[in-house]
Amino acid sequence: MAGLRRDPTARQVRLGIELRRLRDVAGLTGREAAALLGVSSAQINQIESALTGVSEKRLRRLAANYACSDGELIDALAAVATDRARGWWEEYRGLLPTSFLDIAELEHHAIYRDDVEFLFIPGLLQTEDYARAAFSSRVPELPREDLELRVRHRMQRRAIFERPTPTPYKAIIHEAALRIRVGDRTTSRAQLARVLELSEADHIVVRVIPFDLDGFGGTWSTMMLAGGTVPRLDTAVRDAPHGTAFIDSEAQLSVFRTVFRRVEAVSHNPARSRDFIHALAKEL
Repeated sequence: MAGLRRDPTARQVRLGIELRRLRDVAGLTGREAAALLGVSSAQINQIESALTGVSEKRLRRLAANYACSDGELIDALAAVATDRARGWWEEYRGLLPTSFLDIAELEHHAIYRDDVEFLFIPGLLQTEDYARAAFSSRVPELPREDLELRVRHRMQRRAIFERPTPTPYKAIIHEAALRIRVGDRTTSRAQLARVLELSEADHIVVRVIPFDLDGFGGTWSTMMLAGGTVPRLDTAVRDAPHGTAFIDSEAQLSVFRTVFRRVEAVSHNPARSRDFIHALAKEL
């Protein structure tokens, strides 16, 4: 159908999901919600599937029809619905997988970012050489142009640290990720120096999980959390076998938050973590 989105972003999809959740809580079918709004059930389906947008006026009418009294959530959803800005990541549309663009957009709007990494330095802390070495290990090997696009995109994600009000960021990094030489010795030394430099910033916290830690079962794998303007809109991101998975169910988000707190609790504090990284750098 003409006018429908061909490839909605993860943020647009999330808006539709939340509107459907509000309708489900209200106990209304799509047909009943459409009747209250005076539109067709197909239009409700298109909004909830992110195939089309929704105006702030219509969104607030939907929320009223669903008896939603959470004003902060409604305001947050209205902000998503009315956002027409095109971020820097749009220059990569059609050039990189959409998940790259979705992560950049998610980070741009997040009120905080948290990472847990076991094998690699978190992307937001990587140097250009380290990122290039990491992407070069991909199988099958990337064409040179595609590799450089990924590196450039990763470097531009650091924009969330460079704006007037930087995004608060926590990175919990396992010792394995600090020791593994993704590139050569020079690349690794420069990467550790970069982590130390960034860890001195007021908005960035780096903590280390050492090998010498009893009873650490860890988390399942790499974990990324992005804070929404209200907790209901938090998002977890995991690498899945066939791509990136954006997780938004409250039950799963609760698990991720709990796991992050547990991992944070057993990691070295920021000062001890810096000393730890300094010591590793001297070994190179």
